[in-house]
Amino acid sequence: MREVISDTSPLPYLFQANLLELLQKLYGQIIIPEAVVEEIAAGRALGIHLPDLTTISWIRVRQVRNPALLPLAPDLGAGEREALALAIETTDHWCCLMMHWRGGTRGC
Repeated sequence: MREVISDTSPLPYLFQANLLELLQKLYGQIIIPEAVVEEIAAGRALGIHLPDLTTISWIRVRQVRNPALLPLAPDLGAGEREALALAIETTDHWCCLMMHWRGGTRGC
């Protein structure tokens, strides 16, 4: 089973370029942590044109099961930390992690 986990950074860019559905075509569904939903919602509250991720049927929100993983990358944002933690927790099968290259490289 292949899972694709995303942090916040790819989602607004793809949405604003009208390409968010490309992720569904490529992967079927993606998984995001709760912090990504919160970060996108904060941008929406500021008036930025962003999607309501909770209404998109092919995006699944998953809670980090092991919060002890979150302090391992203190320099990352909440969405990056939680996405990285979800990827670490995915040990029983292959997964792909989409995240901003600079932040993700420092965190890994």
